[in-house]
Amino acid sequence: MILFCGDPHGEFEHIIQRVHQMKPAAVIMLGDLCLSQSFEQTFTSILGLTDIWFIHGNHDTDEVRYHDHLFACSERNLHGRVVEIDGFKIAGLGGIFRSQVWYPPEPPRYTAKQDFITHCGKGNLWRGGLPRKHRSSIFPEDIQRFVGLKADILVSHEAPSAHPHGFQTIDDLAQSLGATTIIHGHHHDPFHYGTPSRINVGLRSFMVFNDVPSFSI
Repeated sequence: MILFCGDPHGEFEHIIQRVHQMKPAAVIMLGDLCLSQSFEQTFTSILGLTDIWFIHGNHDTDEVRYHDHLFACSERNLHGRVVEIDGFKIAGLGGIFRSQVWYPPEPPRYTAKQDFITHCGKGNLWRGGLPRKHRSSIFPEDIQRFVGLKADILVSHEAPSAHPHGFQTIDDLAQSLGATTIIHGHHHDPFHYGTPSRINVGLRSFMVFNDVPSFSI
């Protein structure tokens, strides 16, 4: 059993309580964690009870502390990789599309992070690299990381095209992976697609995935 968690936005007690109640094999958070302390401190009471994973959201780069607490935990980051979790191959794509970089279906302004770094000017760099805001922007090179990989489920922060604010690029990535299910966060009000293959997990909500997904608030 996998427990998918909609954007926590700094509140985690509901996740911790649900893990103690349900004892899932794994927990996957769909971005916008907004951690005010380290990952280990936040989840210390459940780290030995379940396997915890995350992708980042746009708000995880709003503050230095959010960025540092989350990205320091690279071994639990699903972004840009496929991991087998509780018998499912799960691919993760964190972040959002931004017009300064790439806003499909418009062509990308920058294909790679290094391109952006080269053109944005030293005064805009953060810690000598990509501006902090754009460390949660999706670049075409993030999609390219999945070439040749296969997955059962794609988790993303952005929504697929069937959502009113979604993107065909997310569907295209799922198709290239062979993924039959897309599960995403970002949009706080749950959107009902009318199909079990596209799932929006709303703000601080849960979705349980075993063989058939089910929802709870």
